[in-house]
Amino acid sequence: MIARVAGNDYRTLTPPELGEWTPSLRVSVVVPAYGGQEKLDLALAGLARQTYPEDLTEVIVVDNGSDPPLRLPELRPRGTRLVPCPVPGRAHARNAGLRAATGDVVHWLDADVVLDRQAVEAHMRWHHAAPYLVVTGRLRFTPAPLPTAARVAGAQDLAELFEPAEPHAWLVDLVERTSGLTDGRSRAFSLHVGGATSVNAALLAEAGPMDTDLVLGQDTEMGYRLAQAGAVFVPEPLARAFHLGPTMRMRDKAPIDRVSHAFVADRIPAYRWLRSHPARQWKVPYLEVVVESDGDPGYDEVRASVDAVLAGTVPDVAVTVAGPWERAGAEGRAPLRDPDLDLTLILGHYAHEGRVRFAPSPDGRAEPSWGAVPYRLRLPAGWTPGEDTLARLLDLATEGGYGLVSVLLAEDSGRDITVARLERAAAFARAAIVVADGEPLDDAVQDTFGTFWVDGETYGFLREARTPTGRRGAYRARAEAQAEIARLTKEVERLRGQVTRWREESGRWRRSAVELRREVGALRKELAAARKVVQYGLLSSVKRAITRRR
Repeated sequence: MIARVAGNDYRTLTPPELGEWTPSLRVSVVVPAYGGQEKLDLALAGLARQTYPEDLTEVIVVDNGSDPPLRLPELRPRGTRLVPCPVPGRAHARNAGLRAATGDVVHWLDADVVLDRQAVEAHMRWHHAAPYLVVTGRLRFTPAPLPTAARVAGAQDLAELFEPAEPHAWLVDLVERTSGLTDGRSRAFSLHVGGATSVNAALLAEAGPMDTDLVLGQDTEMGYRLAQAGAVFVPEPLARAFHLGPTMRMRDKAPIDRVSHAFVADRIPAYRWLRSHPARQWKVPYLEVVVESDGDPGYDEVRASVDAVLAGTVPDVAVTVAGPWERAGAEGRAPLRDPDLDLTLILGHYAHEGRVRFAPSPDGRAEPSWGAVPYRLRLPAGWTPGEDTLARLLDLATEGGYGLVSVLLAEDSGRDITVARLERAAAFARAAIVVADGEPLDDAVQDTFGTFWVDGETYGFLREARTPTGRRGAYRARAEAQAEIARLTKEVERLRGQVTRWREESGRWRRSAVELRREVGALRKELAAARKVVQYGLLSSVKRAITRRR
């Protein structure tokens, strides 16, 4: 049975101790590189000294159009290959390495990162504990002069070569203030960084390759898709690594955020503060409502549900309507007697509404069609939510961390019930990985994220068409609230950045103090030695004077 992690609380897993276990999974270390031969040589030297078995390791260096072309040095792991990728861009290079990888686990590694000798083993022990993990090591940034590859390969402790080194301050802060990403509100996917992160290969295949349309922010966006595929994110302090020089983010955080936020806002609905606009649509909506029926959908029922959803106070929403749309025909000689007229009416009525899509389905059921949407509501056709119903349900699911909120809409005398279901995509993806044969999927969701039941009437569901009223006021109030939340979130991030800078400055002062103490100690020793010399010289002079007088 596959181990089940609730939320992101990986502490229920028990990985083996370093050096006291027998691994079986193969790892593919993918190293995209553009120039920087000297640093690449050091990265490969670090890989050549790993404690993880060499016969379970392959290293794929992707030359992303270097001029002159990169070469493989003599000091490298035995299973190292050089793969060309002439298309410029780190995402293209990573994808080229991913296509060449054959391991059970893919370990991203930047070409200017040197791993401690137990780093790969520290990663892999977690992947043996569960097949849906993303593990990130303890990355630090060093301005130290570059050593030789031979010194890297021969060092017992890389700190001897690369200290002083600065921590990855933003990640350290994220991990520390969220109890190691286990508190349920951490946006744990932000831990996915390409410098030193490993991912289960099957999970990566489910999430898809790097997004090559992004200018920046590819790592975070992939982290989000991995979360949607069911991932658990693990920070591993024993997987130590040294980045040779500062990161681009450390040098230019503000302009980098400006560029990446312009793109990731469209793709990561979890970053709510980037979606403060009260009306616009996004590539990946926050909520998808799937309108379903027990057979052929009726025009009046579907219209009542869709119009109520679009009139609500959640603008970041899309609708999928399930039905046998292939049967809908063009205008005929007797359209009013067409048995599939309602299908034609639904298609025609929403043909130019960009928030509505149609999913072919012979039985009135459908799978979501809007990509990596975090939440989906399965709504029976004809049932209508109130203006603030969807917002209340989303708040309940988010605050409670639930994977499924079931809404009881109706119950007849035969005890048959009608239910709407708000499903968290990440929870159902995780459940699909861990579910046992014959076990209901909802039971696995209960174990991993939790489920909850509510009464439909309490949350404003009705079985009738609604005339939207008061939406503008509620819409404006919610938009203003979202804008205020976005402002406060930015202020909190600004203050966190100041705290991080103060910590870094404090660290530098502490190191300076240590160096000054050393200098003072050395000066005191020199002074003591000088005093002895002076005292010895004076004593000798006195002795000589006494001798002469005698």
